[in-house]
Amino acid sequence: MPNPLMYLQDNYVVLETNQPEQFLTASELLEKLKLVVRNISVEDLPPDMQKIDGVEARAQYLIDTSCELDLGPGKYLQWYAVRLEK
Repeated sequence: MPNPLMYLQDNYVVLETNQPEQFLTASELLEKLKLVVRNISVEDLPPDMQKIDGVEARAQYLIDTSCELDLGPGKYLQWYAVRLEK
């Protein structure tokens, strides 16, 4: 049986067009994705996200089901769970 700690996702590395990599907590990533989703028209969101109501629910859906969001030609936003050593 796998250790449940393997599935805890407290920190993420975020890769974004023309930006240095960032390390964010889960709550910081949620806030970042909420800002991004808020600025994208519903028609430009992936079809599965268009069915979800609310910016926060859409951002949380992205965290739970994906690791990237298409922002258009030549732009990207990707996030990956990482384990930081203390």
